[in-house]
Amino acid sequence: MNSYFASVEQHLRPELRGTPTVVVPVMADSTCCIAASYEAKKFGIKTGTKVGTAKKLCRTLNVVEARPTLYIECHNKIVSAVREVLPIDKVHSIDEMSCMLTGRHKKYDNAVALGYQVKESIKKNVGESLRCSVGLAPNRFIAKVASGMKKPDGFTVITRDDLPQILYPLSLRALPGIGRSMSARLKKHNVHNVEDLYSLSGDRFLDIWQNVGGKRLSYLLNGEDLPERETQRRTVSHSHVLAPEMRTEERTRAVLIRLIHKAAFRLRRLKYLAGNITIKVKYFNTKRSWKRTLKIGKRHDTQSMIQAFSEMWREAPRGLTPLSTAVVLSDLAPINETSYSLFSNEFKQDKLATALDKINERYGMNSIYFGSMHDASESAPLRIAFTSIPDVIAEGTKSERATLSEQK
Repeated sequence: MNSYFASVEQHLRPELRGTPTVVVPVMADSTCCIAASYEAKKFGIKTGTKVGTAKKLCRTLNVVEARPTLYIECHNKIVSAVREVLPIDKVHSIDEMSCMLTGRHKKYDNAVALGYQVKESIKKNVGESLRCSVGLAPNRFIAKVASGMKKPDGFTVITRDDLPQILYPLSLRALPGIGRSMSARLKKHNVHNVEDLYSLSGDRFLDIWQNVGGKRLSYLLNGEDLPERETQRRTVSHSHVLAPEMRTEERTRAVLIRLIHKAAFRLRRLKYLAGNITIKVKYFNTKRSWKRTLKIGKRHDTQSMIQAFSEMWREAPRGLTPLSTAVVLSDLAPINETSYSLFSNEFKQDKLATALDKINERYGMNSIYFGSMHDASESAPLRIAFTSIPDVIAEGTKSERATLSEQK
């Protein structure tokens, strides 16, 4: 999907169609755009642009506060629309999915026809103003690259015969897995463009990447269709840009406890334990930030994490204006691969966490919570992570669930 959050807003609000529009987490000039329509991109506005800067770049800019619940609802409709045409192999994120073609569907004419049918099904069943780009290729990696070559609303087909020349005009950063640091590393090895990358041997890929991912990439670039590697989750995190009225030490503390509440709840639903908790705070009108990490053993109950946070919070700077907060749970281990604690107090805390979860799953996320987050119980609302689609009922605030009902 192209400029997904902004496109959904234009889909739901016809008055925004054809106009420069950005979606923001909160209505504050100090925050960043999390999506920009193609009309806004023409002014140089993109994801990550400060709202204040975006307004200077485009005087007629429409600024819309994010409504994640509606984006998830629209995502589910898109998934259903695609499934009317062919099975989905994997949903990668809120705005991206892939389909594996088999049998007669792999024939060129049939495959191309399916690509157009997918686009038509989304327009018919979800909305004509929602635009998507389709990539068709010998493997998922090249198909993803192809889907980004013609935006918005494009359709690009890459066959084995087209490789590698068709990719030469692209920048290295256009290839999945090559970010800023990897691009810099490649330049140190005299790899400045995609053509240079294709000239490398498999052993050189291994040498530069320093892991088997490099060798794997060398096969994918040549159109080989390799099975997906199983991955294990490394972190569970939640972050939040504070609204102006929440930028006090006490309210920031309440927001952080709210984030811990959400992160611990997710951790238990994923059936993981965390070994570390990290707290981050960025401050307004300064480059200064604060970050602390504490080992908590292998825990997943909210109470243990709040106790660890309280210990770290004593060291937080005072007298500064907080701007944004984050909680990261790391050193994760599947619960079924970890021996249960012999300490009765930890057992009681886990029993308490399970009881709270049952109440919140039945009546809504904030039906019962620790009193220390009361001032922020409606702060840090539902957000959509890059590679996961949240459970609306489990994570949505009361106001978000009301918005969903009103929209329906």
